[in-house]
Amino acid sequence: MEFRVPAIWRDPGAPADSFYEVREECTDVPKTRFRIKAGKTLSARKWHAAFSPEGYLDIGKTLSRIQHGGIHPSIRGEVWEFLLGCFDPKSTFDEREQIRQRRRVQYARWKEECHQMFPLIGSGRFVTAPIITEDGKAIQDPIVLLQTNPHGAVLTPQNNSHSSIGIATNVTAPTSMDTEFSFVETVQEPSIHVLLDKKEIQWKLTLHQIGLDVVRTDRPLVFYEKQENLSKLWDILAVYAWIDKDVGYGQGMSDLCSPMIMLLDDEADAFWCFERLMRRLRGNFRCTESSVGVEAQLSNLANITQVIDPKLHQHIETLGGGDYLFAFRMIMVLFRREFSFGDSLYLWEMMWALEYDPDLFSMYEEPDLAGEKADGSKGKAKSIRQCGKFERENMRNGAKNSDAPLPISIFLVASVLKDKSSKLLQEARGLDDVIKILNDMTGNLDAKKACSGAMKLHKKYLKKAKKT
Repeated sequence: MEFRVPAIWRDPGAPADSFYEVREECTDVPKTRFRIKAGKTLSARKWHAAFSPEGYLDIGKTLSRIQHGGIHPSIRGEVWEFLLGCFDPKSTFDEREQIRQRRRVQYARWKEECHQMFPLIGSGRFVTAPIITEDGKAIQDPIVLLQTNPHGAVLTPQNNSHSSIGIATNVTAPTSMDTEFSFVETVQEPSIHVLLDKKEIQWKLTLHQIGLDVVRTDRPLVFYEKQENLSKLWDILAVYAWIDKDVGYGQGMSDLCSPMIMLLDDEADAFWCFERLMRRLRGNFRCTESSVGVEAQLSNLANITQVIDPKLHQHIETLGGGDYLFAFRMIMVLFRREFSFGDSLYLWEMMWALEYDPDLFSMYEEPDLAGEKADGSKGKAKSIRQCGKFERENMRNGAKNSDAPLPISIFLVASVLKDKSSKLLQEARGLDDVIKILNDMTGNLDAKKACSGAMKLHKKYLKKAKKT
């Protein structure tokens, strides 16, 4: 007969909140439910033991550990680099170091390119006020200058004094900073101020919006009391907005990027981790004159709910919510608002471990080669053991042959709706009620249960979809 350890004797696990310190005055922040459990959570010791002497990673064993107990916060950043496809588990330590150095150089080039266009990039400061008009002229409104700098003028390093935001004058700074900076007045000079390049105008028009979002992102965390961390977040998002010309910047990206700079000390490493995450999510941010990219995922959510819970879907349609826009935020920022900071990271890593594809790195680095593999041409078949559970289900059911396999995040939202089905059916008399019921979940969701629910729903959906 199997002996079971009584619940009161079991290790409750160590809390993880100490790794993401919250400011004392923020008393209404949800507590993190995630616990670091010996034998379940992927520890630094288990992580390092998963590598061969050359540096090859046993990704199958690692995924299993993450799916059961998450990742210890002290190694979270380096593990995420593999989960997000920054590195190939079949690479050596030396190969990865070469890739890392190459990427750091590339990021430095892009950042310098942005700095040349707008010298505040990389200066340790950022803007929250519009800096140009839609036709590319520098804004000289006193309020804009006041928002850009407390002294009412824009500060730029002297060696960049002839920049697109103004020209150096002989104004004397009233502080000791005048040895390093010159105060700048935005004087109208058509040859300097009128930007002919539409892409550059578009990019500069977003910089203040990025700044506004940066100061609102994860405000309760002590980490963001430091100006340098806010500036780092702004720099990464500004550089990304410049290099991803199709998508640029969209609200919500700051929530997705914020954990990266907390987990990875090097700014370039954090950038590449964010860039890899955006490979999965950028479609949600793509906008046209007639549609927003996330609408496709909301439509998928509606289809899943219709298959899994027809009564709830009908009720939501009756209330006028058939477009499922009430779930917009959950999909765009991957439940950042519904969970505490620590729990949202736990949820993300479980999601990524569940849908992990060992071909991820090659798909991002060599898209043409990955396309050939998808077409069934020569190439070594991937081991199912190296795939996450969600990915395995897709492979078994041939879901990978469809144009766009549905991400686990959609099933997570569907699972949450399913759990709240009876409450929504009984109490929701309008869309405001739907939103209130969903908002009341904040801080009360269990990340592991949510992932388990999503997996069950995914299995059920695939079975029902096969019959239809």
